[in-house]
Amino acid sequence: MYGKIVDYSLEGQKLVIQFEKYKGIIEAFTDEIINVFCGFETETHRSKAIEGEKHKETKVSVTKDETGLIFTTDKLRVYIADEFKVDFYDAEGRLLCADYRGKREYAEQVSEEFLELIRAEGHDVADGNGLDYKIQVVKKMQGDEKFYGLGDKTGFLDKKYYDYEMWNSDIPQAHTDSFKALYKSVPFFITLRDTCVYGLFFDNTYKTFFNMAKENEKYCFFGANEGNLDYYFIGGASMQEILKNYTYLTGRTPLPQLWTLGYHQSRWGYETKEEILHIAEKYREYEIPCDTIHFDIDYMDGYRVFTWNEKNFGKPGEVIKQIADMGFKTVTIIDPGVKLDPGYAKYDEGIEGGYFAKTPEGEVYVNAVWPGDAVYPDYGNPKVRSWWADNQKYLLELGVRGVWNDMNEPASFNGELPKDVVFTDEDREANHAAMHNVYGHLMSKATYEGLKKWDKKRPFVITRACYAGSQKYTTFWTGDNQSLWAHLQMAIPQMCNMGLSGLSFIGTDVGGFGADATGELLARWVEVGCFSPLFRNHCSKGSIHQEPWLFGDEVPAIYKKYVELRYRLLPYLYDLFYEGEQTGMPIIRPLVLHYEKDKETYEMNSEFLFGENILVAPVTEQGATKKIVYLPEGIWYDYDTKEKISGGSYFLKDAPLSVCPMYVKAGSILPNYEPMHYIGEIELDTLILDVYPGEGEYLHYQDNGEDFEYRNGAYNLYRFRQTDGVLTIELLHDGYDKKYKQFKIRCGKTETIVPFTGETIKVRESL
Repeated sequence: MYGKIVDYSLEGQKLVIQFEKYKGIIEAFTDEIINVFCGFETETHRSKAIEGEKHKETKVSVTKDETGLIFTTDKLRVYIADEFKVDFYDAEGRLLCADYRGKREYAEQVSEEFLELIRAEGHDVADGNGLDYKIQVVKKMQGDEKFYGLGDKTGFLDKKYYDYEMWNSDIPQAHTDSFKALYKSVPFFITLRDTCVYGLFFDNTYKTFFNMAKENEKYCFFGANEGNLDYYFIGGASMQEILKNYTYLTGRTPLPQLWTLGYHQSRWGYETKEEILHIAEKYREYEIPCDTIHFDIDYMDGYRVFTWNEKNFGKPGEVIKQIADMGFKTVTIIDPGVKLDPGYAKYDEGIEGGYFAKTPEGEVYVNAVWPGDAVYPDYGNPKVRSWWADNQKYLLELGVRGVWNDMNEPASFNGELPKDVVFTDEDREANHAAMHNVYGHLMSKATYEGLKKWDKKRPFVITRACYAGSQKYTTFWTGDNQSLWAHLQMAIPQMCNMGLSGLSFIGTDVGGFGADATGELLARWVEVGCFSPLFRNHCSKGSIHQEPWLFGDEVPAIYKKYVELRYRLLPYLYDLFYEGEQTGMPIIRPLVLHYEKDKETYEMNSEFLFGENILVAPVTEQGATKKIVYLPEGIWYDYDTKEKISGGSYFLKDAPLSVCPMYVKAGSILPNYEPMHYIGEIELDTLILDVYPGEGEYLHYQDNGEDFEYRNGAYNLYRFRQTDGVLTIELLHDGYDKKYKQFKIRCGKTETIVPFTGETIKVRESL
């Protein structure tokens, strides 16, 4: 396809190679991030995932031998041969990743009838066997690969032998592990081998295809029929370093407002203000902590965005103020579809400004969603994003604290939008095929920028659809799951792989969105959900209500126990977000991320780490009251019983419905808050430290939990260390005036209260 190497030149950190047919580029962004590029559609990158200058000054060199070119940084050697074959080695010459030199071939012969169908879809068919894409990269399998990441996909943790499509899709059917696509497209994966690890990011917004050795065990590949060849090889010594480098490139999740980490209650739909008030009152009656109530589409006037349904919800914002007085924050849904309704302000503004997508003939494109005939904002146009951002002011003036973006794949009721619908890509015309996968990303960006502009606080945005890099602007939920045990089981590897894809602020609908939850399923789901960064119970019309007090006496007590656990652990969770903004580390982590030499962790689908210090082994099978638990090497403590356990083996744990097995690493120091029903109810002037014997160190972060002043140094950073039976508390950074007045130190059965004046203190007797 590319032909032989004809000429080459080194331009700064960029190697430009002239092949017989095309020009290829190898570029070092850093010592460990190498871009491979061929501009079939555009001469330069037009990335939506990567924003800002990401090049670091890097020493590079190029040499030529009989096999081709050798491009070198301090950390990597890149070999480039004819036909733009690219192999990656580390600095010591160890092979990391190589292009496959043969042709693609199916393990089984494909019928001619099937090939004709594939040709009709636009594929090139090679030698009547493999189905080549116009742009594709085929990597040789060494045989020991494990694959992780690829965003929000169904299936198990290790993605080997799966194939996926990156095409944001609204699929209401119950999701199974055979699904090729869901709502999000993150074309990035981490490959773990016995001797090395690396990442690959294919930055192409068109429909892309990933086959993880399912077609043939000899190779894996990714490809597309449109766009550019534009992928990044990401090196590093560990999975954690790969993730740090990938999120350096595409961005990291900023610190959220503290209240967003509390518990959220939602349903499609609470149809009147009376229902909203009833839900708020019941949560306070049952003393189950809750910070947020979500308003689904019924609060709008005829499903018109940026309007209020006064008939069912009273005066605009009145019910929001009523529940705010009870300690609840409000999050409202907004869909992209704008009702086709002359005289409706948002429609008229969009028509006048030319803000909506058009047909190839130049007419405004019309499809149907909740309001009926609707038109679609062209978020690729900066003017449209600015308009949409300013519309967030309407919601904020009502008292809304966060915005939930739905139906932004974009979804429609009359089938998928045609690929030739005309959109804008910043400064040029584009089509739906190019902009589909970034539609939700750009909507989230506009929403984020509007909330930041008009609220001055850290924006809280939720989205269903996204692309790589969306983590800079939004949190994510996994969409329309079902009240099925299989979906609870799938939630663990699903969230783990989202975390390994840079998406840290994530959650599933607790209890399941569709179908009917049982009390047992809801109880087991809250035992997983309380560790999810986004902790929301949500269900659909047509299903039974899913509030915990509707399931007898036992379930509300269990629900309360684990929601209260969440609120106790809020400072630990907030610390994880602080860590994530520095390093890209997720909140929900597969065991393999910290124990990548332990083969037992490679396909561990039923356990996860909540940060590095807490291991969670939830029960996810109906009727089960025991759990087979694996603990990695080291000493661990049972969270409930404080039993000391040596890791490196499996054991059987009793786990009745009220118990979610949890284990804490020896040497951990876990910060806790005093009990509360919502953020803001009590002054957070006492920090509880749960100390687990051993050698350990912990950094704890504190700020006002609301705005961006922390980026100007307005925060406190504490270091807790235990060594030789002594706990030391130090204030490393003093930038926030509301310091803790005291620490309550708990170790085993002992409890010690220590006043804090800002000076370093040492405590022995509690240990």
